[in-house]
Amino acid sequence: MDKFTTLTGIAAPYPVVNIDTDMIIPKDYLKTIKRTGLGAGLFAEARFNEDGSEKPDFVLNKPAYRKAQILVAGDNFGCGSSREHAPWALLDFGIRCVISTSFADIFYNNCFKNGILPIVVKPEELEKLLDDAGRGSNATLSVDLEAQEIHGPDGGVIKFDIDSFRKHCLLNGLDDIGLTLEKAASIDSYEKTAATTRPWA
Repeated sequence: MDKFTTLTGIAAPYPVVNIDTDMIIPKDYLKTIKRTGLGAGLFAEARFNEDGSEKPDFVLNKPAYRKAQILVAGDNFGCGSSREHAPWALLDFGIRCVISTSFADIFYNNCFKNGILPIVVKPEELEKLLDDAGRGSNATLSVDLEAQEIHGPDGGVIKFDIDSFRKHCLLNGLDDIGLTLEKAASIDSYEKTAATTRPWA
């Protein structure tokens, strides 16, 4: 998993509440277990017409936001089913940070396991960030995970809270496998001792 330390990028405003995982990545895209290629299906029903053409009014289809790395979204983001394809699709598109006033628990947890930083802010802070994100090509935010700060284009700073263990994992690029491998030396030592003391096992 890629480390998340600081991120400066275009922020796309999507102030829709109760965006569920089926809206993030429709069920038609769940046939694969690969984490790549799903960006093409991100928000597919909102992004594309039935003939596959783009809907020009959808935020990620607008020229200023095609390379957005931050999504500023409405309340209760990621609700619905527990599909891990949702953060996979966001990450494959290029989004590494989602900012909202609240997230569904399973989606929130899945973000950390896939290198995405979900940030919870107060409603009045979200309104300011949506205003910042509405500036098109000037909609650049900077997220500093170590300092736990979001820096706006006008120099404003918003502090955010994050669990210390999850912060450690993101800063060091550690998913569940990476956390296990950190203890590889201890595991090897245990296995050698067990082979000597319990050769029949």
